[in-house]
Amino acid sequence: MNQNLHEIQPERVTRKRLFIGLISATSLVVIIVCILLWIVPYVGFRSLHPAAPTIFGVIFCAAILFTLWAWLSLLANIFLGRPVLFSQRMRGLTIKFFLPLMTLLGRLVGISKEDVRNSFIKVNNELVRAENVRYPADRILLLMPHCLQSSRCDMRLTYDIDNCKRCGKCPIKSLLEIRDEFGVHLAIATGGTIARRIVVQARPKLIIAVACERDLSSGIQDTYPIPVYGILNERPNGPCLDTTVQRSAVEAALCLFLQSPPISCCVQSAVADTAAPSSHHAAIQN
Repeated sequence: MNQNLHEIQPERVTRKRLFIGLISATSLVVIIVCILLWIVPYVGFRSLHPAAPTIFGVIFCAAILFTLWAWLSLLANIFLGRPVLFSQRMRGLTIKFFLPLMTLLGRLVGISKEDVRNSFIKVNNELVRAENVRYPADRILLLMPHCLQSSRCDMRLTYDIDNCKRCGKCPIKSLLEIRDEFGVHLAIATGGTIARRIVVQARPKLIIAVACERDLSSGIQDTYPIPVYGILNERPNGPCLDTTVQRSAVEAALCLFLQSPPISCCVQSAVADTAAPSSHHAAIQN
């Protein structure tokens, strides 16, 4: 186990460094753009009104200070593992503002979208955990992708997951057992539209979602401000076909947020702390 931890840590650190590097570069680009937007037309502002340069200067300085606050408080949140300087609001800013810019900047410097999204999901999970909020079981939604269901299964589970015969040929049987044991909601979505409908109907306080990097990233953005804890699915047959997720990963994630966790959560928490993922095949991203 110790050997595994030594193998895991460098990759976890690398993912965090990628996010920190991209968000730092993005913040600097935003600050430079604000400075240029102020300096370049500075002379032209005087032709509008003598006070125009000062007014626009104050506006751009405020934008620069806001970006600095967002950047530094987010980094402090990541390093300290708890909100600093109202940084709990940074999750929304990161989701809505920084992620698109980071993706664009990553593309310009040759970093793939998948790597940026993977890093974003990891940091998002840390920000959600840092809020240190526990939820009643009936306000937690487990949202699963349709590709977890066996491609050879004829049962229609999207509208009623209890149509599952629990044959054990795919992870749905284990997920239903988790739902029954923990008392949480469980649903399967075939796409973004169905996922949004499920969220509106269930009205969860927290979503634990299983999906690939692309769907998790877009889902986290679509459902904000509802916190989403992302678990990457395993793809032994390639994307979108007979994917899987580890039961222990879902249980460990639930134990992090349940208001009244069962005794078994002590074991699951230990598993989550010692069996963190070493690749995208690992299910839970700590």
